Amino acid sequence: MARGFKRRQGRYVAKLDAVERGLVVGLMEQVRELVQPAAVPDPEDGGDEFDRIVAGLGGVGMGVSLAADDQVPELTGGVPAPRDPALDRIFPTANRQDDQVAAEFRQLTEEGLRARKTRNLDTAISALGHLEDQKVSLDHDQAVALVVALTDVRLVLGERLGLRQDDDLDLIEEQVSSLAEDDPAVYALAVYDFLTWLQETLAHALLP
Repeated sequence: MARGFKRRQGRYVAKLDAVERGLVVGLMEQVRELVQPAAVPDPEDGGDEFDRIVAGLGGVGMGVSLAADDQVPELTGGVPAPRDPALDRIFPTANRQDDQVAAEFRQLTEEGLRARKTRNLDTAISALGHLEDQKVSLDHDQAVALVVALTDVRLVLGERLGLRQDDDLDLIEEQVSSLAEDDPAVYALAVYDFLTWLQETLAHALLP
């Protein structure tokens, strides 16, 4: 059973078994693929880890859509490129009143933000991915990287689940409360709750 992070002698220590670490690392790797510079989604791809986690959620009437139905401004030849809506959760628009200004600002800044987030995810993945037992022990920089990485993972997973407003989580939990324990919706929410709990324990441990 996982134990949350605590600060011990200048390090941040938790207990996560191989399955739990594998889940967290796997999701961070998927987010890294999404945000890394010059990453272009393949429309022929069979689906990412988030797709598999929330497979079947559409059948419970939660309005969950995994399609990248948002778009960036026209690039070349008047053809708009598809943009995963989860990216707008990770990289919020700089100007909600003026799409042109927002697009220009994104063009100037997003590549650098993608590079920084990718490096941060790499740090978190490395910190969790090279452990041989259940003890996780992080230095301060690794702990900060993991907190930020978990934020990005939760934003993407939340978008996949349709969690866009404060009361969405309560609504979805109510809708799946009558489902069987092995239903994908139940599992997806359990993963989201686990990530939230893990991040909260680490953020609390980082407090001065």
